[in-house]
Amino acid sequence: MTSLKELEACQQLLSTYPEPPQPRQPKKRVFKRVLTGAVGAGLLYIALALFVLPDLPFPGGGYDKLVGREQPATSWHEKRVPIEVLNEIMMATPDVEKIRESSYYYTQAPHLGGKNLTQMEWTRDLWESYGIKSEIVTYDMYANYPKGHRLGMVKASGELIYEAKLEEDVFKEDPTSSHPDKIPTFHGYSASGNVTAEFVYANYGTFADYADLQAAGIDFRGKIVLCRYGGIFRGLKVKRAEELGAIGVVLFTDPGDDNGITELAGYAAYPEGPARAPSSVQRGSVQYLSIQPGDPTTPGYASKPGAHRQDPQHFIPSIPSLPISYEAAIPILKQLNGHGPSAKKFERPQWQTGGLWHKGVDYSIGPAPGIQLNLYNEQEYVTTPFWNVIGKIPGYIKDETVILGNHHDAWIVGGAGDPNSGSAALNEVARSFGKMQEAGWKPARTIMLASWDGEEYGLLGSTEWVEDHAKELANGALAYLNVDVAATSFDFAAGANPLLDGLLHRATAKIVDPESASKGNISATVHDVWSKKIATLGSGSDYTAFQDFLGIPSIDMGFSDYSKTKTVYHYHSNYDSFAWMERFGDPGFRYHVAVAKIWGLIALELSESSVVPFSASNYASGLESYLHKIQSSLSSSADPGLTAALGNLQQTIDSFAAIAKDYDEKAARLAEALSRPQPLWHRILLWYKARKINTGYKLLDRAFCYDKGLDERGWFKHVVYAPGKWTGYAGDTFPGIVENIGDKDWEGARRWVGIVGDAINRAKKTLE
Repeated sequence: MTSLKELEACQQLLSTYPEPPQPRQPKKRVFKRVLTGAVGAGLLYIALALFVLPDLPFPGGGYDKLVGREQPATSWHEKRVPIEVLNEIMMATPDVEKIRESSYYYTQAPHLGGKNLTQMEWTRDLWESYGIKSEIVTYDMYANYPKGHRLGMVKASGELIYEAKLEEDVFKEDPTSSHPDKIPTFHGYSASGNVTAEFVYANYGTFADYADLQAAGIDFRGKIVLCRYGGIFRGLKVKRAEELGAIGVVLFTDPGDDNGITELAGYAAYPEGPARAPSSVQRGSVQYLSIQPGDPTTPGYASKPGAHRQDPQHFIPSIPSLPISYEAAIPILKQLNGHGPSAKKFERPQWQTGGLWHKGVDYSIGPAPGIQLNLYNEQEYVTTPFWNVIGKIPGYIKDETVILGNHHDAWIVGGAGDPNSGSAALNEVARSFGKMQEAGWKPARTIMLASWDGEEYGLLGSTEWVEDHAKELANGALAYLNVDVAATSFDFAAGANPLLDGLLHRATAKIVDPESASKGNISATVHDVWSKKIATLGSGSDYTAFQDFLGIPSIDMGFSDYSKTKTVYHYHSNYDSFAWMERFGDPGFRYHVAVAKIWGLIALELSESSVVPFSASNYASGLESYLHKIQSSLSSSADPGLTAALGNLQQTIDSFAAIAKDYDEKAARLAEALSRPQPLWHRILLWYKARKINTGYKLLDRAFCYDKGLDERGWFKHVVYAPGKWTGYAGDTFPGIVENIGDKDWEGARRWVGIVGDAINRAKKTLE
């Protein structure tokens, strides 16, 4: 491979510089100088032909012309496989039966984080069989495993009046629901404890919900809190309860959040129909994901054997919590009827969405006099190996790597949707890349595949790997492409760094929409039926360390938009199973195939494009919209100094936008020039310019990282994108500014306006 230094040397040799006038030389000396120059030029030409040009990762790099061969200047490896051919292979290879086989394999045995080495060896060997060099990378993680649990309702005298069923029903139609090694219902990183206390209902357990209840006079001290899932990350529900003095938390899924696909609306419950099974339970982590992901005992550095371990309590709860079904929650909720304020009392619409009124629940807050809950939760905490599988296809350009990732661990035996729909799709992307290598392809840029462990606990495998390789990734990663849930609905959803938005639009426009095709409309693409909404990335999946810690532009995508779905997805439940997937989630596995194709096409465009296909102007537009959102939300009582500072920030963004527009236009002209035949020496100069343009694009998002990180959560380094401090999943933009405004800390907000302005100025220099 030709290094950048070698290219720079070529550039220097090809450049001409004015020289001072020279005295006239005798004719013999002139002839000698001419002869020496001609010989030197010839030797340089031969050297370039033999040692530089054959290995230049350029379309039509010049070597073919030199030796008398002419091939299309469309791809840039030694056999010049045209990008059209690569795309055809990507479109033709993913197969429903292969995906079905992978899905079935992954979902027939437990694969909880740190408990799934056999499956990881299978994945490694599968990728190796496709010609992708792969390895298992191990980290020692701090994690918990369930030992016992119980939830009972008792009178003050201690008399048991109700014991909740904490396991899910067994269905003959769903074989894995009766698996002998099925995983109990529990929360990752929940504290052990045995507590008995009065209990209160706190709606979704959001910061705003707790504030409403405090204003209504509810005292959480010494109580157990009952919350619905939804709205925010579950760990933050527990965090706020603990901050307010609660001693335990119980979480349940309310059918009011099932988009009308309920038994009340006439739908049969699973397995007979698409509505939620009443006994289904959502497991999950209660780590404080918006404070820091990864191993909570090694914040900011990798969990290698022998690594220094810190107290994890800043990142995980110290009170116990349990997940239960809505079926198990009904008797507890009904016990609160008529006690304390009713949900109807509160003005915010989020209080009015309960779906159990017909079951006799009036959503009173409580507490109920003389009635208590006993919550028993026993967890074993250990430091144990977790395993990532990492595959690599070396490219010509070693420092512009494209990474594709999915996690393989699940809270249950199944996991057909989360995560193994993505796992099955990734295997087919890998097989497609193997077919391309059989055709003689070597990628222009290195491609890596990752199957992460421990995502469910708190993005463990990906975070520790990124922390472990932070320097190399900061210098050499071009983009990270994440698919967690590939297919649990028929509607496409995506979040992305705005640099990458165009890739999503172009790839989805090439894929026929499976549902439309089944109805005879084979011309409708995924792009045609997609809402075109691209969310900002917060947290909740393995892109977090790439985007929020290192500033590596990322995408998260899949058919997982539930706003229009006609079936309930049993998230983190035993019923996220192969049987559910075949009947309701993605019958025929057509959407799995569609995701694999979209994923592969995006990776190919990133790998094979002569000029990196980013849009700096789109980033500038994003910054503009984020600032406008802040400005429009400020009240008339806002600090005048902040208003002025935001006005100055607008000018900085405008300046960046002008530079970004010029940069994109320059990149487009360069790409167009490189697509046409050029003289050999001109082509070398163009590729040198492309190298500089591509480096600017690669490093652009790094400029928005701030070494000290966000206030009170310094692991998050990005000043534009981070999970909301009290949402966890949803992304905040300009989080440092927004959080200080929310706290009415005007000085802090102005300080963060300055930090953001400095980052934008760094970004400008990256493009200048």
